[in-house]
Amino acid sequence: MGNLKSKIELLQVQFGQELAAAVASKDLEKIRISFLGKKGFITEILSQLKDLSVEDKKIIGPLLNSFRSDVESKIKEKETLILKSEIEKADLKKQNFDFSVYKTDANKGSLHPYTQVIEEIENIFISMGYEVLDGPELESEHYNFTALNIPQEHPARDMYDTFWVNLPNYLLRTHTSPVQVRTMESKQLPIAAVIPGRCYRHEATDATHDYMFMQCEGFLIDKNVTVANLFATAKTFLEALFKKSLDIRIRPGFFPFVEPGFEIDARCPFCKNGCSVCKKSTWIEVFPGGLIHPNVLRAGGIDPEVYSGFAFGFGLTRLAMLKYGVNDIRLFHSGKVRFLEQF
Repeated sequence: MGNLKSKIELLQVQFGQELAAAVASKDLEKIRISFLGKKGFITEILSQLKDLSVEDKKIIGPLLNSFRSDVESKIKEKETLILKSEIEKADLKKQNFDFSVYKTDANKGSLHPYTQVIEEIENIFISMGYEVLDGPELESEHYNFTALNIPQEHPARDMYDTFWVNLPNYLLRTHTSPVQVRTMESKQLPIAAVIPGRCYRHEATDATHDYMFMQCEGFLIDKNVTVANLFATAKTFLEALFKKSLDIRIRPGFFPFVEPGFEIDARCPFCKNGCSVCKKSTWIEVFPGGLIHPNVLRAGGIDPEVYSGFAFGFGLTRLAMLKYGVNDIRLFHSGKVRFLEQF
């Protein structure tokens, strides 16, 4: 036992000397292998413990374990110091770089025009005090139709206009309006929110229609909300989006979830005397809206005798087409780099 104890003490001295002399990471690795490796000093002593008596093992064992722990911790500490020193000594300014070497530019991606329009619309409404909300695309018949005052006999409920799924009374939402009622049920008044998202309708695909499209719902509920508030909101939003002053007009329209309902038009931002976009009329139909129907307010748990509100909804796809002058909706989903890189 005495020989092993003396050997451990000598190794402790040797380790301290070698550790003090180490100046690089490779020096530490040599020390680690010498003391902790499979054929290292500590492993060699461990192999000799089996020949000791129980009493001697109780003395040498803890001593050896303590030495091993000390070696591991001190190597780690020295490793940190050496690494810090090496970083400080590294002077990148002294390295010679040839800045004239030709480097080909990698292909750069960009945000999809949908994403760009959505972000711009969200920022406009956030600046007006609205919050941005989201909701499920797999929706119940209640929120998609019943709560929005859409009667059972309405053609939108027909399987030829809506994607129904195998779950009873569930469908792919046909508009983002269901989130309006969900928000009424969960948030305190007043509420001002916009809900961008995907919607689905069973339609034939052509230059202006697709079975999946992007829509944005906006609504505000408070006391004494009027059509004037809707008109001012529409004008402020459209002028911020197209970055120019625009004339706005409203025409009567029917939609089950608003009363009265309107079609909101804007003076064509691309011409003064008529063009192909406005079909020579100088006006473009932008989106429908109106005052929220009392039945919809009741479905959301709000008393229509106390509160009122307006709502509007527009196709993000249509606004993107208008903003960027795109004449075929299918280009947005084509994946054609030559088209997308323009944005």
